[in-house]
Amino acid sequence: MTVAENIQIQHNDCTDMDRTLQTQQTAFRAAPMPSLDERKHQLTALKHAIKRHRDPLCQALAEDYGQRHHQDTLVADIVPCINNINYTLTRLKRWMKPSRRHAGLMLSPAKVTVHHQPVGVVGIVVPWNFPVMLSLGPLISALAAGNRAMIKLSEFTPATNRVLRTLIEETFQPEQVAVFEGEAAAAAHFTQLPFDHLLFTGSTPVGHHVMRAAAENLTPVTLELGGKSPVIVAHDMPIALAVERMLFGKCLNAGQICVAPDYILVPKGRARAFIDRFIEQFNHHYPGGVDNPDFASVINERQYRRLCQWLDEAKQLGANVFPCHAKARSDSRHRLIPHLLSQVPEQATLMNEEIFGPLLPVIEYDELTDAIDFVQQRPRPLALYLMSQDPAVQQQVRDGTISGGMAINETLLQVGADDAPFGGVGPSGMGHYHGKEGFLALTKAKTVLTQHKYATTGLIKPPYGRWWQKLMLAFFMR
Repeated sequence: MTVAENIQIQHNDCTDMDRTLQTQQTAFRAAPMPSLDERKHQLTALKHAIKRHRDPLCQALAEDYGQRHHQDTLVADIVPCINNINYTLTRLKRWMKPSRRHAGLMLSPAKVTVHHQPVGVVGIVVPWNFPVMLSLGPLISALAAGNRAMIKLSEFTPATNRVLRTLIEETFQPEQVAVFEGEAAAAAHFTQLPFDHLLFTGSTPVGHHVMRAAAENLTPVTLELGGKSPVIVAHDMPIALAVERMLFGKCLNAGQICVAPDYILVPKGRARAFIDRFIEQFNHHYPGGVDNPDFASVINERQYRRLCQWLDEAKQLGANVFPCHAKARSDSRHRLIPHLLSQVPEQATLMNEEIFGPLLPVIEYDELTDAIDFVQQRPRPLALYLMSQDPAVQQQVRDGTISGGMAINETLLQVGADDAPFGGVGPSGMGHYHGKEGFLALTKAKTVLTQHKYATTGLIKPPYGRWWQKLMLAFFMR
């Protein structure tokens, strides 16, 4: 493809986006409040479509990655969407019901209610690491809230995009849900559109650009970003148990997860024990190094080279590097098994940037307060993990740190809690979705005051100074 042809394709993508947004906005104005039955019908249709396309989605993701086990896709992409829909279907009627609010004596006998109204057209920007869950998950919230949606898929998952496009186009009309692809120029144009809400999942640096673009239209945003999510291993926690509870969280999808453990904080003198146990357990679960079929590849050459460069840089700066197997890399297949590191200098890139891959620094601390200070002195992470069976330690870390979410004696699973909000704080994100919080994020809470037939507002209108007005003021100012 020539440069001119590529530019023309990008231009066509942008034109299609503009046209589709206008179509969806017109359709929304014609039907701004879908009924409960209409929303449930859409969600049920989406659920059936996901189930029909389960195997093609698994195959497509394996093709995009080069190697990614179907079980990983089922566990991390497909099943969470089905569970999310099932949960939403059982609670949507309750969420949509207007709530009665306290009017107070001063507004009496008026009635005050809050109604959750769809906002309109929601833009959804999808990353490459979990393109099914991170496109359809936000879509579930958008449909439950009564909105229409435009989805921008990542250019790095073309095979998965083809299946998702088929799934969406078989299930929805384009004025309800539409899918777009395209490279960086198309993505930039997408974020500049005057959506009624924009939900972006991706890196913190790109999140800055997205928020800046959305600000031009005063478009509300939900930013699901990332950061360096720590694991604190407390003094009371056996190393073997700590490794058992966190290993899968680092190995799933080769660590290419926004809430994957990014670095480990262990008590002083226990780093080598942690590293040795991790290597032992890794080879138990994933024998054969880069030849193991259960361990995912790095998504592409660019990401693979980035990780290798960061690893080599840390080693050159004096870090100790411990690959989990002799067969540690395969350049031709973008295969990189976990490498643990100790004594990593602070200036190393992987100590300052989100790793997003199978590299894991292990850092020692003296007292628990030192570990807490280490976390608090850095940008607020999307997730924080604590390995401790001591309730006092659990409370100390929970109350003494700020993060998007937290899991104790486990990793990753907090994201799967359908009845709880998911979102970051500061550089790791803004806003929440999942479950009821997703419904609330993508609706407008409209306060409605309904006055009674016999209103009392005449008592407070001019002329002022009458005796009952003085009495009322005395009563309400007490």
